[in-house]
Amino acid sequence: MAVVERSVAVLAYPGMSVFETGIVTEVFGLPRPEFGVPWYDVTVCAEQPGEVPVLGGARLHTPYGLDTLAAAATVVVPGVADVTADPSPLLVTALRRAHARGARIMSICSGAFALAGAGLLDGRAATTHWRYADRLARRHPRVRVRPDVLYLDDGDILTSAGSAAGLDLCVHVVRHDHGASIANAVARRLVIPPHRDGGQAQFIETPVPADPDDDRIAASMAWAVAHLAEPLTVARLAGQARMSSRSYLRHFSRATGTSPIRWLVDQRVRASLPLLETGETSVERVAAAVGFDSPVTYRHHFTKAMRTSPSAYRRAFRTAAGPPGEVTRDGRQVAGR
Repeated sequence: MAVVERSVAVLAYPGMSVFETGIVTEVFGLPRPEFGVPWYDVTVCAEQPGEVPVLGGARLHTPYGLDTLAAAATVVVPGVADVTADPSPLLVTALRRAHARGARIMSICSGAFALAGAGLLDGRAATTHWRYADRLARRHPRVRVRPDVLYLDDGDILTSAGSAAGLDLCVHVVRHDHGASIANAVARRLVIPPHRDGGQAQFIETPVPADPDDDRIAASMAWAVAHLAEPLTVARLAGQARMSSRSYLRHFSRATGTSPIRWLVDQRVRASLPLLETGETSVERVAAAVGFDSPVTYRHHFTKAMRTSPSAYRRAFRTAAGPPGEVTRDGRQVAGR
């Protein structure tokens, strides 16, 4: 079967929540002619074509099976029916076939168990919902389980945490394929942020009640995003939140799962992407425009976050095959690092 470059296949399985499939179809399945680029072609597949019972007593019907799944350019496993069971041999074969062909394989939430069961995560870093992280690590010791991130991009294999983190991952994929402007537009239509900072730590259940100071932290973060080009220190952010630096550091870490400085670096790198993608501004001026104190510092943090240099990232948009704005794998982002 011929591979369609923009084909996306998502697995449906008995007992699944339709929200899990809906994440994928909402981001990749809705026609978006206003963007002026070839969009994705989504197909819902099942191990056995036909009716698939889902939560709520409804039934989803699809004529597409695992052959279609294995032939897609992007394969998404949004979950598994039972995290204590191994994936079926048929699904394992389909996932391995897709991977051997060079397909991009994605999992959402417990879908990581299917990828791990197929051996696709051996020797790789991967994530899943924090409730399942220990189980995944025990069952698949060759997988480097990261329970602290929302998603991980390892090039041809991408994994994400709980269901909502699947939205973060799908928007990340749109950014990879079409650039920051289109990804941001998709996020706005979904009424979600283009990127959520921090990791799963902020969502893990604890006996600590919600801190009323979180609103002040959030306000200081919004202020910082509007002033990225200015010199920003912990003391200045703490002043915006009307806290001491020590209290601010503690509350910021609790609320976001990261530090203010690491968060600022991430925001500045992300703010630089549209400037690299759409303009002719020099790397030196881009660095200054987003608040880095020198081009050397900017290049260091950009390379660490994006696994490529600012200049190479810009060239990817100019030389990539396909519509303008498409990013090659040389410009891929690795999240959670």
